[in-house]
Formats: sequence, C-alpha cells, structure tokens
Amino acid sequence: MKSFELQRKPFIVPTSDGKLIEEHFGMASIFCGDFSFAHMIAPAGWSEPFQIPEFDEVTFVFSGKKKIEVDDELIILEKGQSICIKKGSRVRYSNPFQEPCEYVSVCIPAFTIERVKRQEQ
Repeated sequence: MKSFELQRKPFIVPTSDGKLIEEHFGMASIFCGDFSFAHMIAPAGWSEPFQIPEFDEVTFVFSGKKKIEVDDELIILEKGQSICIKKGSRVRYSNPFQEPCEYVSVCIPAFTIERVKRQEQ
C-alpha cells in the first residue's frame, strides 16, 4: 500500500452553469479518506440554490469575490480570505460581481449530491 496519492489529472465535474469544478480528491475522483478537495472558478453572475449540507466546507479565495448567505447573514469573501461553513447551516453561494472568483474548497465529510441537500429555488 502506498503512503500517498498523487493527483495529476483532476476530475472535471460536469456543470450547466459555467462554473469550473476540478475535484482533486473526493467521491468523483480519487477516493482518499472521507473528505473532498476541489479547485473552482465561478464566473461573473453565477449562483446556486440554498442548501443545508451535511458536511463542513472550508473555502479559500485566490482571486475575485464570493457572496455567501449563511443563516441570515451576508458575507463577501475576498482574495486571501477563508471561511468554514459548518454542516447544518442554511447557505447559498454566488458571484454577483463583474469578475470570476477562483477558490478552493475542502468538504468534511466528502461532498456528495446526497449530502449537499440543495433546496428548491
């Protein structure tokens, strides 16, 4: 058994909203523990529905800004900032700004469509 997993070609998650999701580790790529790690680029004007995920999600922004609505609070996450959204929080992510937002996210336990619990819009 190897003591490491080297990722050379992340899994590109198919999307219909223009968002780039490159999962390096997680359920869609190389399952390596019960977490997921993804690099993402959200285009200007992107948004997704509210969700109540069954995982903690840590996000770090490399460029641009990301709007986060969590439990009736509004947060604008900017370049060089990070946040941990705790599981069970009602949250919506979006990029209503004029430039793309590049960021990475780690989900513990790993992101799955069943665990994200997206709400109807």
